[in-house]
Amino acid sequence: MRRYTVLVADDHAIVKEGLVVLLKEYDFDVVGAAGDGHELIAAAKRLRPDLIVTDLSMPGMSGIDVLARLKAEHIDSKVIVLTMHNDAEMATRALRAGASAFLLKHAAGQELLNAIQQALEGRTYLTPALTKEVLERMATSSEPSEPQLTARQRDVLRLILEGLRMKEIGEALQLSARTVETHKYQMMQILGVDSTAELVKYAIEHHLIDN
Repeated sequence: MRRYTVLVADDHAIVKEGLVVLLKEYDFDVVGAAGDGHELIAAAKRLRPDLIVTDLSMPGMSGIDVLARLKAEHIDSKVIVLTMHNDAEMATRALRAGASAFLLKHAAGQELLNAIQQALEGRTYLTPALTKEVLERMATSSEPSEPQLTARQRDVLRLILEGLRMKEIGEALQLSARTVETHKYQMMQILGVDSTAELVKYAIEHHLIDN
């Protein structure tokens, strides 16, 4: 019987190690583990696993951005999102971005196995607690437009949400303070807000950064 290959991604080592052990017990071949979005993309391009089990909230790149990059790189691995966020909007965005399954970290190992099996069969798995609301969202006639922020803009936004000043953000990202300001004003224009406070409020309310 074929052993499916799996790449695991989570920024918490204990969670990542636990997933590796669990998946090996289920006779999957765990071929790699990543700690952030950039590592995940690089490993996925190199390993081309059958499955990717990943958190949505990792440093370096949001989970939605990761899903978009996987699609852009023509990586057809089935993506299982395992997250702490019991959020129908986030689940809807993940499924629309290409995830095959969305379940919560407090789920039992058997639920993860069920999600993986359905994904491998070409079906979609959604944690039961969110099914009704997500299906209602997915059935809407028009999908709400998502703000198109670049990966660098999201890096800047994440640090703004952490309360860093422009100079501190520049030092963290190896950019000039002026470049950081430019990114901030471009985001404000894209999102239609007029101040840093409004930018922060919008980002939090619309889950632009998965914390």
